Amino acid sequence: MKYFFIFIITIHGLIHLMGFAKAYGSAGMTRLTGDISKPAGMVWLAVAILFVTTAVLLLLKNDAWWMVGLAAALVSQILIILAWQDAKFGTVANGIMLVAAILCFFITGFEKGYRKDVAENMHTSNALSTEILKEADLQALPGPVQRYLRYTGAVNKPRVKNMKVTFEVRMRARGKNFADYTSEQFNFFDDPVRLFFMKGSMFGLNISGYHRFMKGKATMDIRLLGMVKVVNISGEILDKTETVTLFNDMCLMAPATLVDKRIKWEEIDSNTCRAIFTNHGITISAVLYFNEKGQLTNFLSNDRTEVNEMKQYPFTTPVSDYQNLNGINIWTKGEAVYTYPDGKFTYGKFVLKEIRYNGQ
Repeated sequence: MKYFFIFIITIHGLIHLMGFAKAYGSAGMTRLTGDISKPAGMVWLAVAILFVTTAVLLLLKNDAWWMVGLAAALVSQILIILAWQDAKFGTVANGIMLVAAILCFFITGFEKGYRKDVAENMHTSNALSTEILKEADLQALPGPVQRYLRYTGAVNKPRVKNMKVTFEVRMRARGKNFADYTSEQFNFFDDPVRLFFMKGSMFGLNISGYHRFMKGKATMDIRLLGMVKVVNISGEILDKTETVTLFNDMCLMAPATLVDKRIKWEEIDSNTCRAIFTNHGITISAVLYFNEKGQLTNFLSNDRTEVNEMKQYPFTTPVSDYQNLNGINIWTKGEAVYTYPDGKFTYGKFVLKEIRYNGQ
């Protein structure tokens, strides 16, 4: 669909060259019966350039395409009105361009809120001092967690102030098929913040979601075409749920942050321990499972609510396929699972594509 749209606006743009050619005396422009002055011909040329530029920006995935396309369509329509008898059918292409530009305005506008939050928190986080995580810092941790931090390579490296993560995601609701999404998230760990933005499609239409967690307060805002709110949730239940998700991120993707006074630890056995995490007055607990290599293989919490049913079920995130990414040994394949009374249900599958720490 995207490439067909690019093809249409490119052809539509090139057709405007006929007006330029007519103005400068091309004998072949018999399709345009009216006179076009040379200044007007330059406008026809400019519109052609604008449409082609729009197509190029779309190919380059530059979000500015809609602004250029909107300007092109508006000026083009004025030219068409002035040469209505010859050019009226161009109104269809301009209409398509206008609708696409308006939709993009709302879609990118929704994402701008996320980008603004990221920029503000990144500015604050990068201003903090960076300390090195040393072997001595691990001594208060349970044995399995110590082995995990050594295995990941977090020791003798800067403590993590913030991180950026990108995923390929497959998600589904109960009774539904998986749908493909891409996601990007930023976490900040001094005063914990989690900003998660996901993009996909529903019935061929853009759908995007923004999960925002700051100062212990969470919102979940999912919109169709950046306008129609499909899901809009906030409140104490979501605050606790997202506290679990935040701690899950810390355990799975930022192991250096597990040296934290907000976490109380209990060693269960040589490969299992329990953690109690408190943030802004909300306390959650989780059990962490490790293997003999020191890899964290699963995370279990009973404090996360399944928001579709607003009920708490055991929540687990089994992970596998550890690789070295950006200097840290970390899993690259994971799942999100709820255990309902009738059995386990995997509602999310994640492939970790990139992870960066401390504003890299």
